[in-house]
Amino acid sequence: MNNNTTQKLSIIIPCYNEKETIKEIIDQINQINLGPIQKEVIIVDDYSTDGTQDILKTLNAPQNHTILYNLKNYGKGYCIRYALSYCTGNIIIIQDADLEYDPRDYPTLIQPIITGQVAVVYGSRVRNKKNKTHSGVLFYLGGLLLTKLTNILFNSNLTDQPTCYKVFKTDTLKSLSLHENRFGFCSEVTAQLLKKKITIHEVPISYNPRKKHEGKKIGIKDACRAIYILFKYRLFTQL
Repeated sequence: MNNNTTQKLSIIIPCYNEKETIKEIIDQINQINLGPIQKEVIIVDDYSTDGTQDILKTLNAPQNHTILYNLKNYGKGYCIRYALSYCTGNIIIIQDADLEYDPRDYPTLIQPIITGQVAVVYGSRVRNKKNKTHSGVLFYLGGLLLTKLTNILFNSNLTDQPTCYKVFKTDTLKSLSLHENRFGFCSEVTAQLLKKKITIHEVPISYNPRKKHEGKKIGIKDACRAIYILFKYRLFTQL
């Protein structure tokens, strides 16, 4: 990628029942200075019922913000696919609507793509040794299991497969055939990238985990679905 060409980062925010954090995460994103790199924000509200929609509808958002509303609750993967058609940047990053992930990591995350080293970057919570806490034992072990299983099935060496911070060259992400509506997006996109022999580069990121009672939504069913997806793409799906 030529550093002299205009770069734009499209920030996709899937959002469901995040009234306590949605305004704060948008404010944090708007405060990030990426120098000559432009930003656009695409927020997809996944039929929130807690007042999040009211906040979004009264938000004094800049012109580079697009807010979309689902007519029913579909899931994170669906929101990402919906937002893709609105992305005009040459780089895309996935941002959760809570405050677990810090937008101040954006420069580190996009740099390997800006310099043309790789087409995909994952932010690894594991690679940052300053991250000492996790959402809970089951969440921690589930993340380890999915990462280990991914590495075994696809002969990769990832340290944090389920991370939220996934960054792509836009044409790379749009070249994939994605179908998962919920959290299975993470395993689906990873499996397709690895099966296509596309390098996934990892960089350390900060992490401020929240607990289940604080609104964390992923559960056991999602973990089982993620495992199924990994085996499906490794054993039965041709790309």
